[in-house]
Amino acid sequence: MIKVTNLCKMYGNNVALDNVSFEVENGHIYGLLGPNGAGKSTTMNIVTGYIAPSSGEVSVNGHVLGVETLEAKKCIGYLPEIPPLYPDMYVREYLNFACGLKGVPRAERKKEVEDAIEKTGLSDVSERLIRNLSKGYKQRVGIAQAILGNPDIIILDEPTVGLDPQQIIEIRELIRSLKEKHTVILSSHILSEIAAVCDDVLMIAHGRVVAMDTTDHLMASHENSGRNFEITVKGTKEKVEEVLSGLENTVQNLTFVSDDNGKVTFTFETSRTDDIREDISFALSDARLLVLSLSEEKKSLEDTYLAIMKDSDEKYEEEMRLLEEEDEDDDDEDEDDEEKSDEEESDEEKSDNEKSDEEKSDDEESDDDDSDDESENDKNEEEKEEE
Repeated sequence: MIKVTNLCKMYGNNVALDNVSFEVENGHIYGLLGPNGAGKSTTMNIVTGYIAPSSGEVSVNGHVLGVETLEAKKCIGYLPEIPPLYPDMYVREYLNFACGLKGVPRAERKKEVEDAIEKTGLSDVSERLIRNLSKGYKQRVGIAQAILGNPDIIILDEPTVGLDPQQIIEIRELIRSLKEKHTVILSSHILSEIAAVCDDVLMIAHGRVVAMDTTDHLMASHENSGRNFEITVKGTKEKVEEVLSGLENTVQNLTFVSDDNGKVTFTFETSRTDDIREDISFALSDARLLVLSLSEEKKSLEDTYLAIMKDSDEKYEEEMRLLEEEDEDDDDEDEDDEEKSDEEESDEEKSDNEKSDEEKSDDEESDDDDSDDESENDKNEEEKEEE
């Protein structure tokens, strides 16, 4: 089991992961989804011990990375997006070499290599140079090195990228087979692949976990309140629209799609949870309109993913807007403080100037008094001399 708690990763001022927390249970295949730059690869690199987090904790089968790193790494097999292969080595030779790197005891290496070759379907190419293998077989070799040592957890980053349809099907079947003895974490941009292979989905956006649940529950919990239908009727657009619009309790958000030579198609939503086909068919037949088709549009994982990402983007933009407003308020407060400080300095300077002027005036008055005293003394001396 993997337990990630409050995981953060900073690159300078850029936040790659922002308090990411989740748990991975044994015996499941987890799909890791998110747009480019969301933090998927950073999460996988931290969980596998390739890079260290800025803060937070990762525990693998009870071993905390950074404390019991080697024991934690022994529990994980990792296939990066670009498989770490040596093109000048033979397949069997490379897998034996990988066993040595993983610390598999020498006496057990032959059996480990044979088991990995059998599980990944490499028997026919085990004695060939890796450089001569197709893209699909190279991916198989990468998966084979990941399962060497029988780790409890297999982490695969974009395992089907660049493969042709047949190779994709083969790799998907291989991944499903790994579930029997391993927990698998799979990162992919192909939503149909996640839906076809994974039991649970973990979605990351803007460095945060925005959703985690089984694929079925995730799609059910994020469906709109209404069910979506598409109907094609033989008749005029105006007449069909009039009849369907009259079913206010059944038909909402009626939208015209096309008119193909008198075969008009509409989409609509309904909040009803029961079977609505009878009510719609009777209403249209009463108006002498023939229903050619009526089908419910099922929600896909892609619809759910887009809806969750849209909500996440809106929340993130709102948070950024509020932060900008707070920064602007702080700047305004700083400007007010500066203005207040300038005013106080100006008042102090003015007060000092006034005080200086008063002192100067006092000095001048004192000088005048001294001058008068001297003049009177001179006059007295002159009178004394005349006498």
